[in-house]
Amino acid sequence: MASELSCAVVQLQSGDDVAANLQAVRKSVAAVAQRGAKLVVLPENFAFFGAEAARAAIAEDLGSGAGPIQRCLSELSREHGLYIIGGGMPERSGEPARPFNTSAVWNPAGQVIARYQKIHLFDVTLPSGDTMHESRSTMPGQSAVVVDIEGFKVGLTVCYDLRFPLLFGELRRRGAEVLVVPAAFTQQTGLDHWRPLLQARAIENQCWLLAAGQWGVHPGGRSTFGHSMVIDPWGTVVAESPNRVGFAVASADHESIRSVRARIPCFEHRRTPWTEQ
Repeated sequence: MASELSCAVVQLQSGDDVAANLQAVRKSVAAVAQRGAKLVVLPENFAFFGAEAARAAIAEDLGSGAGPIQRCLSELSREHGLYIIGGGMPERSGEPARPFNTSAVWNPAGQVIARYQKIHLFDVTLPSGDTMHESRSTMPGQSAVVVDIEGFKVGLTVCYDLRFPLLFGELRRRGAEVLVVPAAFTQQTGLDHWRPLLQARAIENQCWLLAAGQWGVHPGGRSTFGHSMVIDPWGTVVAESPNRVGFAVASADHESIRSVRARIPCFEHRRTPWTEQ
């Protein structure tokens, strides 16, 4: 079992051109591979960031190997010998007009080894007055997912899930040591909430946290916050992407997890009397 895992969080400014977006992904993955990354996290909407209603047309049958998105990530993982988490892509569901928003994991052999379908969907009216209704075009997932990557237990989430600590607690209960948050966090909410929410999820679950975000202005005028970062189990930001397209690289390690959990064994102290009646 590896004692360390070199991780990269990639920050993109994706649009509604799948081919152009995948070319940007290829460039970013090659760059972080040169830096020694063995796990690469792409942000939500890495392959398509356009009108929600248009997602269904590019949705793929994940695991079939067919489709430009999964072909690209399979090729990249094999070419560079690393794991890639495609942080949020349209996966076909039982309702053709409502694909899942899926975070999938490719191993160095180019195979899909895990998938998480986003559970919490973003149906809100923002302070700017903009309304977003993700559930109109997206099918919600039902299950928490933890996957083994190089001896580290990695818990998967997507964007709005960040506001639901019970999901993160369930991932920790299932053994998670690293939490992954690919996102397209809005500029308005990101300014106030992105960093404190990420640090809170890392601290309360005593896990490494990898947050890969979209940045900049996208089709339709939507602005995202960026600030992709790696946070250690004590809640310290150890690496952060500049405020542009880019990436951040840092190594997660088992020793820091053991140390923090030994110092404050809060999961051993948990009491949930409200579920025991």
